[in-house]
Amino acid sequence: MFFCALASDYDGTLAHDGRVDAPTLKALADLKAAGKRLILITGRELEDLRTVFDSIGEFEAVVAENGAVLYLPATQEERALAPAPPERFIAALRAKNVKPLSVGRSVVATWTPNEGVVLDVLRELGLDWQLTFNKGAVMCLPPGVNKASGLAAALDVLKLSPHNVVGVGDAENDQAFLSACGCSVAVANALESVKDRADIRTHRARGAGVAELINGWLSDPTRTFAGIHRHDIYLGDSVIDGVPAHLPSDHGAVLISGSSGVGKSTLTLLLIERMSERGYQVCIVDPEGDYSDLGYVTHLGDPKREPSTEEALSVLDSPASGLVINLLGVDVSERPVYFSKLLGQIGGLRAATGRPHWLVLDEAHHLIPNTENLGQSALPANLPSVVFITTSPASLSPAALRTVRTLIAVGDKAPEVLRQFAEILGESAPDIDALVSADAVLVWDRTAGGAARAVAVAKAKRAHQRHTRKYAEGRLGEDKSFYFRGRTGALNLRAYNLATFLELAQGVDDATWLYHLQRGDYTHWFRESIRDDELAAVVQTLESDADPKRSRAAVTGEIKRRYAAANLR
Repeated sequence: MFFCALASDYDGTLAHDGRVDAPTLKALADLKAAGKRLILITGRELEDLRTVFDSIGEFEAVVAENGAVLYLPATQEERALAPAPPERFIAALRAKNVKPLSVGRSVVATWTPNEGVVLDVLRELGLDWQLTFNKGAVMCLPPGVNKASGLAAALDVLKLSPHNVVGVGDAENDQAFLSACGCSVAVANALESVKDRADIRTHRARGAGVAELINGWLSDPTRTFAGIHRHDIYLGDSVIDGVPAHLPSDHGAVLISGSSGVGKSTLTLLLIERMSERGYQVCIVDPEGDYSDLGYVTHLGDPKREPSTEEALSVLDSPASGLVINLLGVDVSERPVYFSKLLGQIGGLRAATGRPHWLVLDEAHHLIPNTENLGQSALPANLPSVVFITTSPASLSPAALRTVRTLIAVGDKAPEVLRQFAEILGESAPDIDALVSADAVLVWDRTAGGAARAVAVAKAKRAHQRHTRKYAEGRLGEDKSFYFRGRTGALNLRAYNLATFLELAQGVDDATWLYHLQRGDYTHWFRESIRDDELAAVVQTLESDADPKRSRAAVTGEIKRRYAAANLR
């Protein structure tokens, strides 16, 4: 996972006795200079924080009062995130001589052992407010208001996902926001309960611990965050020993490869479901319109309209929006150029926000083909959190193959896929630890070495449906199109989808129609290019029909019946 923001507690974390020392301020400045975002989360009231912390303006957002107030230093805007405390509540606490007592815009704060009195007053007044502890401090807030809710409000303004945030704290009230972050860090002076749940513990205390974290982050982020595996995507269990297999999110691309019809789409849909269920933003580049049934993402593009890269970036600007980019409206020859531009813009978004968390490239050979005229230099040497799907490794650019860490080979030719991949990269093919069964795939981690594991995968909740619209209205490449040429080759009429096929079929002469019918040309096209075995089987039974009117009507009627959703004329 790419981390692009630091969310830090103040007292006991950044600050010691209310003050932040110079080395810690320098580390924060270094992190900011590296393009990372700074968020401060404190239980203090905002005015109190201003009096002790002159560098508050270095932060893009400040969450104060334990989640009840949001402050944006750049514009000096203050937003109340919770209601004010009832006057009768404050009056009752003062009547019971609760001291010290601090009242903010929402928070009501005191110190132990006054929590018993505060609880008694809440019960007497019938108020549904909650107590939160910060070591010796006691804070009372409306239900649901805590540092996690305040962080969510700040991230909403900054258009960041919590998955891309490193949170650091020391006390009980920090637990809520730390658990929401993609990486949680406890400084050395933190409570043991905080340390026990943290992904990382610093060796040093307070601000020195924060500086230690930042220095490691900037000098060697891979090593600093290497122990965090909760962002990896579960794939399945090893056939031999039942050990779970996961896809790493930050160590290179994933390649899913195998011949058509062997389960690549089903596996891909399963992974997309798991990514989305975990709250990750997924961007799917869909050259052939296979993902138009996904209901939980935004769709751009259709067979008649090319989606602009600006539209795509606008959708991805919101962390909650997944996206399918349908390229049926982009000519096959133009898709690599389109994708190169898109990848450049997504790279910029990822550098700033860490999103989209996963980039899924279906029919990847349409986007990064094995050619030399694409401008391959635009392809980064490392493509984390990217999934390539293609029929054969040989169809994909070697530059793309070199970014792959994990290869998933699908189908009965899976061992052959492994060997081909290794041969292209000049590597030794791995051993295979088990035979692949009908519900298993071969998984090889290139960087870890060792054998390729047979992994049994689960089924997706939604079956991947073969979509007809791309064949009915899309634009197939020249090699996939049908050509009415006639017996003498005098014609050269190209049908680049079923709609143009029907249109041309009505216009060609009877001799040309029968020539292609009786040669089995229609049957072959429907089976190989349209990928519709059932349609091909029906048309094959008509190949001996010498009546052009009758056979033409039968083929036309079958196509219209099977592709009724496309409303073919």
